[in-house]
Amino acid sequence: MVGDVASNLLSGDTMAAKPRVERILSNNIETLQSWSEIRTRLETLMETDEERNFRKNLAKGYGIGSPLHKVRLYNESNKEEDIRVTFYRDSASWCPYCMKVWLMLEEKQIPYRVEKINMRCYGDKPASFFKIQPGGQIPVAIIDGRVYGQSNDIMYALEEQFTPQQGYKSLSGRPEQQSQARDLLRLERELFSGWMIWLTGGGARSKRDFIEVLERVEKSLSKTGPFFLGESVSLVDFMYASFLERMAASLLYFKGFFIRVPPGEQTDYPAVNKWFDAMEELPSYQLSKSDYYTHCWDLPPQLGGCTYEAGCEPYEKAINGERSLDGTQGSWELPLQPHNGGVEPDWTWTAVDEAMAKREAVERVTGNHEAIVRFACRGAGKKGIPPVSAPLSDPNAVPNQVVEFAVDSCMRIVCRALLEGTTAQQECMSTIAQTIVAEGGDNFASGVIDSLAYVRDRIGVPRDMKLPAARQLRAHLNWAIKIITDAKQ
Repeated sequence: MVGDVASNLLSGDTMAAKPRVERILSNNIETLQSWSEIRTRLETLMETDEERNFRKNLAKGYGIGSPLHKVRLYNESNKEEDIRVTFYRDSASWCPYCMKVWLMLEEKQIPYRVEKINMRCYGDKPASFFKIQPGGQIPVAIIDGRVYGQSNDIMYALEEQFTPQQGYKSLSGRPEQQSQARDLLRLERELFSGWMIWLTGGGARSKRDFIEVLERVEKSLSKTGPFFLGESVSLVDFMYASFLERMAASLLYFKGFFIRVPPGEQTDYPAVNKWFDAMEELPSYQLSKSDYYTHCWDLPPQLGGCTYEAGCEPYEKAINGERSLDGTQGSWELPLQPHNGGVEPDWTWTAVDEAMAKREAVERVTGNHEAIVRFACRGAGKKGIPPVSAPLSDPNAVPNQVVEFAVDSCMRIVCRALLEGTTAQQECMSTIAQTIVAEGGDNFASGVIDSLAYVRDRIGVPRDMKLPAARQLRAHLNWAIKIITDAKQ
């Protein structure tokens, strides 16, 4: 469909419509504020120091952690010249092995530099990286000049070389817990193996085998809790964290199997759910945690595919934003249902109310709006050559500039609707939609819709923003898409 739209948009009639649409949108819609005006409005609404200082703190990595950091100092007592760790992790925040290392660095508050490297499934790696890691695998860490090329090796090195005597938190557990820790790490490998076999293959036996191991994990946690070694988080928890998170998402999406449930819901795995609750209290985990949608689209290209089983379709549709479990609305449709209709627990632990989540979405868009609009226009453009295996990634795609101003206009109204409410912006968005259809024609309007849908489907958590903000932005983009679609009809 995208290819057909791109061809039609390059036709003479559609190209001629471009200046007409731009002229009318520029001259006749007085309420179409500039990006700088929207940014100023956002800043007047910010309520916390974290919000106000977010951009200022990015350069040095002060304050609350962000996936956008290239340098992470935590506070002004740490100096950039004293950094001992360079952390090579994936650009999209998809890699589970990178997440384990990221958690360790943040929990121990070790200052570090970040170098972002593409995964094979969505892009090429620079030649300079292969000089460090000939096989190309990530993560990699350079600690005090020495290269470590496997996640577990990095984690143990961080624990051994950044000690309590130097002012860093210990994550090893007590001496008498070391035998228990080794047993738990062997159990983690069993759980991982069982998950992989069921997720990528399927069948009753693989399901039974996975559940048997998960029940042993549940039993272990029920004896200690909330963490694997008791009341305090340890390296063991971080070994489990990235994969348990991905199990909860992928097994619901592909198999219809619940591990993580919303608060108050019955579960066969209460101790595992309490462990998730405890992990979600940690700033290190809050920073690196992803959402079900991102995981369920990033795992298949990493693993070579996942298999669906009967009964998963309602959960697949709910996670993809297509339909809520109760069938009453789209799951990315306003008003948003709590816990995505019972599919994925809301991130109540963020202490972020709905208004703050909306402001976060606007902050991320206004902070990089030119690049985001160009990226969105890939939806009406040409697919990249050569393609990559990740369906939500196309680094070689060519944006279609014909729709760029119209997409930019819609994105501005979406941001204003996030700040002021959709009711306040309904008339303006309707006027834009009517102009797009009347002056641009159906093909032009389809290109704008495809562009908005393209960026909607590629909002990554945590790469771009936290889940509450992502849900709001996805839903508000759907609000704009529906208005243009209605104008076409």
